[in-house]
Amino acid sequence: MFTGRIVFSQLIDFMPLSDFRHCVRRYRGNHRVRSFTCLDQFLCMAFAQLTFRESLRDIETCLRAMRPKLYHAGIRAKVSRSTLADANENRDWRIYADFAQVLIGIARRLYAKDGFGVTLEQTAYVFDSTTIDLCLTLFGWAQFRRHKSAVKLHTLLDLRGNIPCFMHITGGRTTDSSALDELPLEAGAFYIMDRGYIDFARLYRFTTEAAYFIVRSRDKLIHRRRSSRAVDKSTGLRSDQTIVLSGPLTSQKYPTVLRRISYFDAEMDKRLVFLTNNFTLSALTIAQLYKCRWQVELFFKWIKQYLRIKAFYGTSLNAVKTQIWIAVSVYVLVAILKQELAIRRSLGEILQILSITLF
Repeated sequence: MFTGRIVFSQLIDFMPLSDFRHCVRRYRGNHRVRSFTCLDQFLCMAFAQLTFRESLRDIETCLRAMRPKLYHAGIRAKVSRSTLADANENRDWRIYADFAQVLIGIARRLYAKDGFGVTLEQTAYVFDSTTIDLCLTLFGWAQFRRHKSAVKLHTLLDLRGNIPCFMHITGGRTTDSSALDELPLEAGAFYIMDRGYIDFARLYRFTTEAAYFIVRSRDKLIHRRRSSRAVDKSTGLRSDQTIVLSGPLTSQKYPTVLRRISYFDAEMDKRLVFLTNNFTLSALTIAQLYKCRWQVELFFKWIKQYLRIKAFYGTSLNAVKTQIWIAVSVYVLVAILKQELAIRRSLGEILQILSITLF
């Protein structure tokens, strides 16, 4: 029998197991379960994420080949495809969503002092979504267009450490702006968004809850200028104005003043206009913060490349959400590992190393 500490076991050491068990008890995840517990399910799915398994049968075959080492990896039950499929189908996905939030809290504390290119005392978030295309025949509950389905991942990314601290999973037809209703707001924090999130009634909630937004303006926005501030045009800034919305509907939805900043991006050869409810930061800092929005695009590209979220092991909504939240947990767990051990390699390199050395 193998008696050493395998890499997978050392990775699991960074899991707060007491918090995981608390999440399981909260939703009675192990109620009437004889052998294959929620922890076994999580570890099997984490193994699948880390080693890029293609299917449930692939997971079963690989883990059974490593049977003498499974006990040391924390997997106590016999692994079978049907049992794992039933667990993904029936066990409440909120167990893994809540546990991901526990890991996110740990990771955010570890990365709290990291910089992201802009000097800012407050927390800065980027909110955006990505669409994952699915087969309409298998995922009928997520119909997106006439001939295909899709799910959307609405993600709030903390720029310090690029940690996803909120994720809302919906069908592909859900508009970006409607996801703002589910977004928890933190007083004093900055939320950076693209113009798909312009809904002035929803943006007004940021102002009433003392949070700041930075959003790219739409073309031909009906407004009236109240005042202007001088700008240094050598930095790319073109104007910095205080405005009020004067459209018949927008003026009712957002009845107070806004700040409108125009900026010319020489790299893109494009003029950008931003709207914000913050009047204390410099106009250049607002423009630099919006540039950080691309971090969420890189995050989406990264997780689709290194984690298993473009294809799913189950077809129900519960199975899809379970897989996504376990994928997020694995991402954050590796981020915790990187910071705790002060590893200088990128997360992508760490995942590639783990994928071939887990056992």
